[in-house]
Amino acid sequence: MSSTTEQKQTSIYPVKTTGGQERTVATFVAERAKQKSKPIYSILALDTWKGYVLFEAPNSQVVDESIQGFKHIRSKIPGMMQFSDIEKFLITKSLVAELGEGDTVEIVAGPFKGMRAKISRIEQAKQEITVVLVDTPYQMPITLNAGYTKIVEKAKHPSEEKA
Repeated sequence: MSSTTEQKQTSIYPVKTTGGQERTVATFVAERAKQKSKPIYSILALDTWKGYVLFEAPNSQVVDESIQGFKHIRSKIPGMMQFSDIEKFLITKSLVAELGEGDTVEIVAGPFKGMRAKISRIEQAKQEITVVLVDTPYQMPITLNAGYTKIVEKAKHPSEEKA
């Protein structure tokens, strides 16, 4: 049985690294694999997974040989991961999708960093929100990028209180 498109069987192997050195490890291993012609097909260093880098390779031995001797690598996690385990991290979603009017947020960037605010308006198309600062003696509406905030508390809507 032969086919014109050959399907490569690969698995995803997690490797524990020094915290904050994920990108350094990914870059180093990519270069080493390239030099030694090791079949590592992809390397994933997620900002949300501190201390871990994921490698896609045909088998565990290829990953072991590629990471060997690098000081920022702590250990290779035994076993492998399924694509479904990391799929949710690869799909980008709208920043404003999880925000709602009345939610309390903390501003994490810009001149108002560290302040809390309530969302008064959401501009889906521009990925912007208008907030009113909570800790100020006066009402001051500010429009900023939704990425500059993180949710502290969801607003309680009347329909939720009845449940």
